[in-house]
Amino acid sequence: MRIRAPTSKERASLSNFYFFLAIVPSIVLHEVSHGWVANFFGDPTAKENHRLTLNPLRHIDPFGTVLLPALLLFSGLPAFGFAKPVPVNVSRLRKPRSQGFMVSLAGPLMNIFLSAIGFAICEYALHVSKSQFTLNVGLYFGLANLVLAAFNMLPIPPLDGSALIEVFVPRRHLHSYYQMRARALPVLMVLLILNFLVFHVGTNALHDLETWWINRLV
Repeated sequence: MRIRAPTSKERASLSNFYFFLAIVPSIVLHEVSHGWVANFFGDPTAKENHRLTLNPLRHIDPFGTVLLPALLLFSGLPAFGFAKPVPVNVSRLRKPRSQGFMVSLAGPLMNIFLSAIGFAICEYALHVSKSQFTLNVGLYFGLANLVLAAFNMLPIPPLDGSALIEVFVPRRHLHSYYQMRARALPVLMVLLILNFLVFHVGTNALHDLETWWINRLV
């Protein structure tokens, strides 16, 4: 049987099913990685709260991890979701400013790693198993994590990329900045939906990134 990567039209019809399967473990691992790195740098807050575990029940937010992504996907809106944030106390890190930056980067780096795993699954499907199902699983797992990594690196609170802004926030204003960041999620969600429906900023760049990833398959 000859297998191939789905066309753009086929990806659109398959994406809801496969992206939903991929996004839940991807979001959970994204969050856990923050706690792992924070614990490595001296902040055991996540460990004390029993959040350094791969048990998804410890991390799934019923609305943010399951219901919201499902509603967005099946409404034709961009997939977006979140797990319960892993608690991190930046003040307990050995070097709060520099190591706090690394804790923030841990999530997107985990998604890049998972995207590479998806790529490897695709290569296995193309050259060894010859399985269309396996190819689709690898493709959408890889693309979902690629999109999550790119999205989370945007320098917009509360996304991880906002750590790029945090570096320049004076120490005396950090507490106020952290409070603002903690309340920014609803605003971000509204902006995302408006962008998808009206402004379409970054849509072509995201499509080009996905195309680049797919074209690397040989």
